[in-house]
Amino acid sequence: MRRSLEEKAGQVVNDVNHEIEPSVYQRRWAILAVLCTSLMIVIIGNTSLNVALPTLSRELDASTTSLQWMVDAYSLVFAGLLFTAGTLGDRFGRKGALQAGLVVFLGGTVLASTADSASMVIASRAIMGVAAAFVMPSTLSILTNVFPAHERPKAIAVWAGISGGGAAIGPVASGFLLEHFYWGSVFLVNVPMILAALALGAVLVPKSKDPEEQPLDLVGAG
Repeated sequence: MRRSLEEKAGQVVNDVNHEIEPSVYQRRWAILAVLCTSLMIVIIGNTSLNVALPTLSRELDASTTSLQWMVDAYSLVFAGLLFTAGTLGDRFGRKGALQAGLVVFLGGTVLASTADSASMVIASRAIMGVAAAFVMPSTLSILTNVFPAHERPKAIAVWAGISGGGAAIGPVASGFLLEHFYWGSVFLVNVPMILAALALGAVLVPKSKDPEEQPLDLVGAG
């Protein structure tokens, strides 16, 4: 009985996507948890700053223009590099792109939390935007690589739901932290999640890349 169930499960995996290894298939939902955590880091990083802008204006003597750039630096860099970063991840390795993005995001987060000027916050936010451009597409690429076709809609629905949840959690968490801690804590809220995603991702997430590599078109990507 047990053997027949195992054979059936293996057959389903092979029928839907022969590239999914049985060990990867068995831990696919744990992998999704890591991917969703990584996605939430990106979303919270984008939405958590808005509540802190009045405090940053007062503490860093930031002008209205500087405050606008603190918000826009992340979004502009993220949007500008999203396609290129996703292509690089598919070409050279999605797990590597995800892990590297999280490490850089951690560095940008710590730098922002210790900033002593508006320009330093802006630069830190730009660094976080670069990192986010590698993290977000990698999560979706890995998701489609570890889930068979018939389970992907459900997995993507969870992934998308986490995105909406992160957008709501960011401002709420920032408001709480500003009430009880210093302004830099709005950036540090992501640190525990980053460390967890790095540790669990190193163990759970499989290595993968596009088997049909296309020549890099950096001019077209830009």
